Amino acid sequence: MKYYLVAGEASGDLHGANLMKAVKALDPEADFRYFGGDKMKAEGGMLVKHYADMAFMGFTEVVLNLRTVLRNMKTCKEDILKTRPDVLILIDFPGFNLKIAEFAKAQGIKVCYYISPKVWAWNQKRVLKIKKVVDQLYCILPFEVEFYKSWGMDVHYVGNPLLDEKEAYIPDPGFAAAYGFGNQQLVALLPGSRKQEIERLLPAMLSITDRFPDQQFAIAAAPGFQGDYYAQFTAGKNVSLVFGKTYDLLYHAHTALVASGTATLETALFRVPQVVLYKGGRVSIAIARMLVKIRFISLVNLIMDRKVVTELIQEDCNSKNIESELRGLIEGPVRIKMEEEYAELAEKMGDAGASARTAGLILDYLKNAVPKQQGK
Repeated sequence: MKYYLVAGEASGDLHGANLMKAVKALDPEADFRYFGGDKMKAEGGMLVKHYADMAFMGFTEVVLNLRTVLRNMKTCKEDILKTRPDVLILIDFPGFNLKIAEFAKAQGIKVCYYISPKVWAWNQKRVLKIKKVVDQLYCILPFEVEFYKSWGMDVHYVGNPLLDEKEAYIPDPGFAAAYGFGNQQLVALLPGSRKQEIERLLPAMLSITDRFPDQQFAIAAAPGFQGDYYAQFTAGKNVSLVFGKTYDLLYHAHTALVASGTATLETALFRVPQVVLYKGGRVSIAIARMLVKIRFISLVNLIMDRKVVTELIQEDCNSKNIESELRGLIEGPVRIKMEEEYAELAEKMGDAGASARTAGLILDYLKNAVPKQQGK
Protein backbone atom coordinates (compact mmCIF):
# COMPACT_ATOMS: atom_id res chain seq x y z
CA MET A 1 0.00 0.00 0.00
CA LYS A 2 0.96 3.60 -0.49
CA TYR A 3 1.51 5.67 2.65
CA TYR A 4 1.94 9.44 2.71
CA LEU A 5 3.32 10.87 5.96
CA VAL A 6 3.67 14.51 7.02
CA ALA A 7 6.00 15.45 9.89
CA GLY A 8 7.07 19.06 10.34
CA GLU A 9 9.77 19.00 13.03
CA ALA A 10 12.53 16.87 14.57
CA SER A 11 10.30 14.97 17.00
CA GLY A 12 7.86 14.14 14.20
CA ASP A 13 10.75 12.86 12.09
CA LEU A 14 11.78 10.56 14.94
CA HIS A 15 8.27 9.22 15.51
CA GLY A 16 7.59 8.98 11.79
CA ALA A 17 10.72 6.88 11.27
CA ASN A 18 9.74 4.47 14.02
CA LEU A 19 6.22 4.19 12.62
CA MET A 20 7.57 3.50 9.12
CA LYS A 21 9.77 0.75 10.52
CA ALA A 22 6.74 -0.81 12.27
CA VAL A 23 4.57 -0.54 9.14
CA LYS A 24 7.25 -2.28 7.04
CA ALA A 25 7.23 -5.20 9.49
CA LEU A 26 3.51 -5.70 8.73
CA ASP A 27 3.50 -4.60 5.09
CA PRO A 28 6.80 -5.48 3.37
CA GLU A 29 5.55 -3.86 0.15
CA ALA A 30 4.92 -0.52 1.85
CA ASP A 31 5.57 2.46 -0.42
CA PHE A 32 6.37 5.65 1.53
CA ARG A 33 6.32 9.27 0.46
CA TYR A 34 6.65 12.03 3.04
CA PHE A 35 7.44 15.43 4.42
CA GLY A 36 9.96 14.65 7.16
CA GLY A 37 13.65 14.45 7.90
CA ASP A 38 16.81 12.39 7.92
CA LYS A 39 15.51 9.66 10.23
CA MET A 40 12.51 9.01 7.99
CA LYS A 41 14.74 9.13 4.92
CA ALA A 42 16.87 6.36 6.45
CA GLU A 43 13.78 4.12 6.43
CA GLY A 44 13.40 4.45 2.65
CA GLY A 45 10.80 5.92 0.35
CA MET A 46 10.75 9.46 -1.05
CA LEU A 47 11.47 12.58 1.01
CA VAL A 48 9.50 15.39 -0.64
CA LYS A 49 10.28 18.21 1.81
CA HIS A 50 12.65 18.41 4.80
CA TYR A 51 11.18 19.72 8.02
CA ALA A 52 14.08 22.19 8.36
CA ASP A 53 12.21 24.30 5.79
CA MET A 54 8.92 24.06 7.69
CA ALA A 55 9.33 24.48 11.45
CA PHE A 56 8.38 27.97 12.61
CA MET A 57 7.83 28.69 16.29
CA GLY A 58 5.09 30.95 17.68
CA PHE A 59 2.24 33.02 16.27
CA THR A 60 4.27 35.96 14.96
CA GLU A 61 6.96 33.70 13.47
CA VAL A 62 4.35 31.84 11.43
CA VAL A 63 2.88 35.14 10.21
CA LEU A 64 6.31 36.48 9.26
CA ASN A 65 7.01 33.29 7.29
CA LEU A 66 3.48 32.90 5.96
CA ARG A 67 4.55 32.88 2.32
CA THR A 68 6.86 29.92 2.98
CA VAL A 69 4.18 28.13 5.00
CA LEU A 70 1.60 28.55 2.25
CA ARG A 71 4.07 27.45 -0.42
CA ASN A 72 4.87 24.29 1.57
CA MET A 73 1.16 23.63 2.03
CA LYS A 74 0.51 24.00 -1.69
CA THR A 75 3.39 21.64 -2.50
CA CYS A 76 2.03 19.07 -0.06
CA LYS A 77 -1.53 19.22 -1.39
CA GLU A 78 -0.41 18.98 -5.01
CA ASP A 79 1.86 16.04 -4.27
CA ILE A 80 -0.86 14.17 -2.36
CA LEU A 81 -3.30 14.74 -5.19
CA LYS A 82 -0.76 13.59 -7.79
CA THR A 83 0.20 10.40 -5.94
CA ARG A 84 -3.18 9.57 -4.31
CA PRO A 85 -1.93 7.43 -1.41
CA ASP A 86 -4.03 4.72 0.25
CA VAL A 87 -3.72 6.64 3.50
CA LEU A 88 -2.42 9.98 4.73
CA ILE A 89 -0.66 9.73 8.10
CA LEU A 90 -0.24 13.08 9.82
CA ILE A 91 2.21 13.38 12.71
CA ASP A 92 1.61 16.16 15.26
CA PHE A 93 2.32 19.64 13.69
CA PRO A 94 -1.38 20.66 13.85
CA GLY A 95 -1.26 24.18 12.38
CA PHE A 96 -0.14 22.67 9.08
CA ASN A 97 -1.51 19.15 9.29
CA LEU A 98 -5.14 19.91 10.13
CA LYS A 99 -5.39 21.93 6.91
CA ILE A 100 -3.82 19.05 5.00
CA ALA A 101 -6.31 16.68 6.65
CA GLU A 102 -9.23 18.85 5.52
CA PHE A 103 -7.91 18.86 1.95
CA ALA A 104 -7.29 15.10 1.87
CA LYS A 105 -10.72 14.32 3.32
CA ALA A 106 -12.37 16.41 0.59
CA GLN A 107 -10.44 14.29 -1.94
CA GLY A 108 -11.75 11.04 -0.44
CA ILE A 109 -8.37 10.01 1.02
CA LYS A 110 -8.30 8.18 4.35
CA VAL A 111 -6.75 10.28 7.12
CA CYS A 112 -4.99 8.90 10.17
CA TYR A 113 -3.51 11.27 12.76
CA TYR A 114 -0.63 10.00 14.89
CA ILE A 115 0.22 12.06 17.97
CA SER A 116 -2.90 14.04 18.72
CA PRO A 117 -2.89 17.81 18.19
CA LYS A 118 -2.63 19.48 21.60
CA VAL A 119 -6.11 20.95 21.39
CA TRP A 120 -6.50 20.48 25.14
CA ALA A 121 -4.03 23.36 25.60
CA TRP A 122 -6.03 26.04 23.77
CA ASN A 123 -8.98 26.49 21.39
CA GLN A 124 -10.52 23.20 22.43
CA LYS A 125 -13.33 23.61 19.90
CA ARG A 126 -10.81 22.45 17.27
CA VAL A 127 -11.88 18.96 18.35
CA LEU A 128 -15.03 19.52 16.28
CA LYS A 129 -12.89 20.01 13.17
CA ILE A 130 -10.78 16.96 14.00
CA LYS A 131 -13.95 14.86 14.23
CA LYS A 132 -14.89 15.95 10.71
CA VAL A 133 -11.59 15.53 8.89
CA VAL A 134 -9.72 12.74 10.73
CA ASP A 135 -10.76 9.09 10.42
CA GLN A 136 -8.51 7.63 13.10
CA LEU A 137 -6.70 9.45 15.93
CA TYR A 138 -3.84 7.91 17.93
CA CYS A 139 -2.93 9.56 21.25
CA ILE A 140 0.39 9.22 23.09
CA LEU A 141 -0.39 10.99 26.38
CA PRO A 142 -2.54 9.18 28.99
CA PHE A 143 -4.81 12.12 29.85
CA GLU A 144 -5.79 12.76 26.22
CA VAL A 145 -8.25 9.83 26.06
CA GLU A 146 -10.58 11.33 28.68
CA PHE A 147 -10.27 14.76 27.11
CA TYR A 148 -11.47 13.54 23.71
CA LYS A 149 -14.14 11.38 25.32
CA SER A 150 -15.55 14.53 26.96
CA TRP A 151 -16.09 15.85 23.43
CA GLY A 152 -17.77 12.65 22.28
CA MET A 153 -14.80 11.36 20.29
CA ASP A 154 -13.35 7.85 20.53
CA VAL A 155 -9.59 7.71 20.10
CA HIS A 156 -6.84 5.14 20.46
CA TYR A 157 -4.26 5.41 23.24
CA VAL A 158 -1.13 3.71 21.91
CA GLY A 159 1.46 4.64 24.53
CA ASN A 160 4.37 6.96 23.90
CA PRO A 161 6.76 6.35 20.98
CA LEU A 162 9.68 7.81 22.94
CA LEU A 163 9.62 4.59 24.93
CA ASP A 164 10.29 2.70 21.69
CA GLU A 165 13.28 4.88 20.93
CA LYS A 166 14.60 4.61 24.47
CA GLU A 167 14.25 0.82 24.48
CA ALA A 168 16.09 0.54 21.14
CA TYR A 169 18.94 2.77 22.29
CA ILE A 170 22.33 1.10 22.81
CA PRO A 171 24.94 3.29 24.54
CA ASP A 172 28.07 4.04 22.55
CA PRO A 173 30.97 2.83 24.73
CA GLY A 174 33.37 5.24 23.07
CA PHE A 175 31.19 8.34 23.35
CA ALA A 176 32.74 9.94 26.46
CA ALA A 177 36.30 9.39 25.27
CA ALA A 178 35.53 10.70 21.79
CA TYR A 179 34.33 14.01 23.21
CA GLY A 180 36.90 14.24 25.97
CA PHE A 181 34.38 13.94 28.79
CA GLY A 182 36.25 12.99 31.94
CA ASN A 183 35.28 12.77 35.61
CA GLN A 184 33.56 16.15 35.79
CA GLN A 185 29.78 16.23 35.99
CA LEU A 186 28.31 16.70 32.52
CA VAL A 187 25.55 19.26 31.98
CA ALA A 188 23.57 18.68 28.78
CA LEU A 189 22.20 21.72 26.95
CA LEU A 190 19.20 20.96 24.72
CA PRO A 191 18.18 24.30 23.13
CA GLY A 192 15.73 22.79 20.64
CA SER A 193 15.71 22.02 16.92
CA ARG A 194 14.15 25.18 15.49
CA LYS A 195 16.18 28.24 14.60
CA GLN A 196 13.98 30.61 16.60
CA GLU A 197 14.20 28.65 19.85
CA ILE A 198 17.94 28.01 19.49
CA GLU A 199 18.62 31.71 19.04
CA ARG A 200 16.48 32.63 22.04
CA LEU A 201 17.51 29.90 24.45
CA LEU A 202 21.11 28.95 23.71
CA PRO A 203 22.58 32.35 24.71
CA ALA A 204 20.69 32.14 28.02
CA MET A 205 21.99 28.61 28.61
CA LEU A 206 25.56 29.56 27.77
CA SER A 207 25.46 32.69 29.93
CA ILE A 208 25.96 30.63 33.09
CA THR A 209 28.63 28.14 31.99
CA ASP A 210 31.55 30.19 33.34
CA ARG A 211 29.96 30.09 36.80
CA PHE A 212 30.28 26.31 36.98
CA PRO A 213 34.03 25.56 36.67
CA ASP A 214 33.60 22.09 38.18
CA GLN A 215 31.11 20.99 35.50
CA GLN A 216 31.52 20.45 31.78
CA PHE A 217 28.86 21.49 29.28
CA ALA A 218 27.79 20.01 25.96
CA ILE A 219 25.17 21.14 23.43
CA ALA A 220 22.88 18.66 21.69
CA ALA A 221 23.10 20.16 18.19
CA ALA A 222 20.05 19.94 15.96
CA PRO A 223 20.09 18.22 12.58
CA GLY A 224 19.93 20.67 9.72
CA PHE A 225 22.50 23.02 11.28
CA GLN A 226 26.29 23.04 10.97
CA GLY A 227 29.04 23.68 13.48
CA ASP A 228 29.70 27.17 12.14
CA TYR A 229 26.10 28.12 12.95
CA TYR A 230 26.63 27.24 16.61
CA ALA A 231 30.04 28.93 16.65
CA GLN A 232 28.40 32.35 16.80
CA PHE A 233 27.05 31.41 20.23
CA THR A 234 29.89 29.30 21.61
CA ALA A 235 32.85 31.59 20.81
CA GLY A 236 35.02 31.88 23.92
CA LYS A 237 33.01 29.23 25.79
CA ASN A 238 34.39 25.91 26.98
CA VAL A 239 31.51 23.87 25.65
CA SER A 240 31.34 20.80 23.42
CA LEU A 241 29.05 20.40 20.41
CA VAL A 242 27.41 17.00 19.93
CA PHE A 243 25.70 16.11 16.64
CA GLY A 244 23.44 13.08 16.27
CA LYS A 245 24.20 11.69 19.72
CA THR A 246 21.55 13.23 21.96
CA TYR A 247 20.72 9.96 23.72
CA ASP A 248 24.39 9.28 24.40
CA LEU A 249 24.64 12.79 25.81
CA LEU A 250 21.64 12.22 28.08
CA TYR A 251 22.97 8.80 29.09
CA HIS A 252 26.14 10.45 30.43
CA ALA A 253 24.56 13.69 31.68
CA HIS A 254 24.34 14.58 35.36
CA THR A 255 21.88 17.46 34.85
CA ALA A 256 20.33 19.29 31.89
CA LEU A 257 18.90 22.59 30.66
CA VAL A 258 16.15 21.76 28.19
CA ALA A 259 13.93 23.66 25.76
CA SER A 260 10.26 23.02 26.36
CA GLY A 261 9.01 20.26 24.08
CA THR A 262 9.51 16.55 23.49
CA ALA A 263 13.07 16.75 24.83
CA THR A 264 11.78 17.38 28.36
CA LEU A 265 10.15 13.95 28.37
CA GLU A 266 13.19 12.28 26.79
CA THR A 267 15.40 13.81 29.47
CA ALA A 268 13.07 12.53 32.19
CA LEU A 269 13.06 9.02 30.71
CA PHE A 270 16.85 9.04 31.06
CA ARG A 271 16.32 10.12 34.70
CA VAL A 272 18.38 13.31 34.21
CA PRO A 273 17.29 16.15 36.55
CA GLN A 274 16.44 19.17 34.41
CA VAL A 275 15.37 22.80 34.22
CA VAL A 276 12.88 23.55 31.43
CA LEU A 277 13.30 26.81 29.50
CA TYR A 278 11.04 28.66 27.11
CA LYS A 279 11.25 32.03 25.34
CA GLY A 280 8.97 33.23 22.58
CA GLY A 281 8.34 36.45 20.71
CA ARG A 282 6.58 39.11 22.77
CA VAL A 283 3.44 39.13 20.66
CA SER A 284 3.32 35.32 20.53
CA ILE A 285 3.65 35.10 24.31
CA ALA A 286 0.98 37.75 24.88
CA ILE A 287 -1.45 35.87 22.62
CA ALA A 288 -0.57 32.53 24.21
CA ARG A 289 -1.19 33.84 27.72
CA MET A 290 -4.69 34.88 26.66
CA LEU A 291 -5.49 31.60 24.94
CA VAL A 292 -3.61 28.76 26.62
CA LYS A 293 -5.62 26.87 29.21
CA ILE A 294 -2.95 24.71 30.87
CA ARG A 295 -0.96 25.15 34.07
CA PHE A 296 2.31 23.77 32.68
CA ILE A 297 4.25 23.76 29.43
CA SER A 298 6.54 20.74 29.94
CA LEU A 299 5.29 17.26 29.14
CA VAL A 300 6.72 15.98 32.42
CA ASN A 301 4.53 18.28 34.51
CA LEU A 302 1.52 17.84 32.23
CA ILE A 303 1.59 14.05 32.51
CA MET A 304 2.15 14.13 36.27
CA ASP A 305 -0.42 16.92 36.66
CA ARG A 306 1.83 18.70 39.15
CA LYS A 307 5.15 20.51 39.24
CA VAL A 308 8.01 18.04 38.96
CA VAL A 309 10.48 20.14 36.96
CA THR A 310 10.94 23.91 37.18
CA GLU A 311 9.77 25.86 34.14
CA LEU A 312 11.50 29.18 33.47
CA ILE A 313 9.30 31.00 30.97
CA GLN A 314 9.96 34.28 29.16
CA GLU A 315 11.23 36.93 31.61
CA ASP A 316 11.92 34.23 34.22
CA CYS A 317 14.30 32.58 31.76
CA ASN A 318 17.33 34.63 32.75
CA SER A 319 20.90 33.96 33.89
CA LYS A 320 20.18 34.47 37.58
CA ASN A 321 17.29 31.99 37.69
CA ILE A 322 18.98 29.44 35.45
CA GLU A 323 22.09 29.46 37.65
CA SER A 324 20.05 29.14 40.84
CA GLU A 325 17.93 26.24 39.57
CA LEU A 326 20.92 24.40 38.12
CA ARG A 327 22.83 24.64 41.40
CA GLY A 328 19.84 23.14 43.19
CA LEU A 329 19.88 20.16 40.83
CA ILE A 330 23.58 19.40 41.01
CA GLU A 331 23.15 17.86 44.45
CA GLY A 332 20.80 17.84 47.40
CA PRO A 333 17.11 17.23 48.16
CA VAL A 334 15.71 18.85 44.98
CA ARG A 335 17.68 16.43 42.85
CA ILE A 336 16.68 13.40 44.95
CA LYS A 337 12.98 14.33 44.86
CA MET A 338 13.01 14.80 41.09
CA GLU A 339 14.64 11.41 40.55
CA GLU A 340 11.93 9.79 42.71
CA GLU A 341 9.18 11.49 40.73
CA TYR A 342 10.79 10.38 37.47
CA ALA A 343 10.25 6.79 38.66
CA GLU A 344 6.54 7.51 39.11
CA LEU A 345 6.43 9.12 35.65
CA ALA A 346 7.91 5.97 34.11
CA GLU A 347 5.10 3.91 35.63
CA LYS A 348 2.47 6.27 34.22
CA MET A 349 4.03 6.08 30.75
CA GLY A 350 3.68 2.30 30.56
CA ASP A 351 5.52 0.01 28.17
CA ALA A 352 7.22 0.48 24.82
CA GLY A 353 5.47 -0.60 21.62
CA ALA A 354 3.56 2.54 20.56
CA SER A 355 4.87 2.39 17.00
CA ALA A 356 3.93 -1.26 16.54
CA ARG A 357 0.50 -0.74 18.10
CA THR A 358 -0.19 2.26 15.86
CA ALA A 359 1.00 0.45 12.73
CA GLY A 360 -1.27 -2.47 13.54
CA LEU A 361 -4.27 -0.22 14.08
CA ILE A 362 -3.63 1.66 10.82
CA LEU A 363 -3.38 -1.54 8.78
CA ASP A 364 -6.50 -2.99 10.44
CA TYR A 365 -8.35 0.19 9.61
CA LEU A 366 -7.21 0.16 5.99
CA LYS A 367 -8.36 -3.44 5.58
CA ASN A 368 -11.74 -3.05 7.23
CA ALA A 369 -12.98 0.54 7.36
CA VAL A 370 -14.85 2.80 5.01
CA PRO A 371 -13.65 6.39 5.50
CA LYS A 372 -16.22 8.85 6.81
CA GLN A 373 -17.03 11.79 4.56
CA GLN A 374 -16.08 15.35 5.44
CA GLY A 375 -18.66 16.98 7.67
CA LYS A 376 -20.13 13.67 8.88
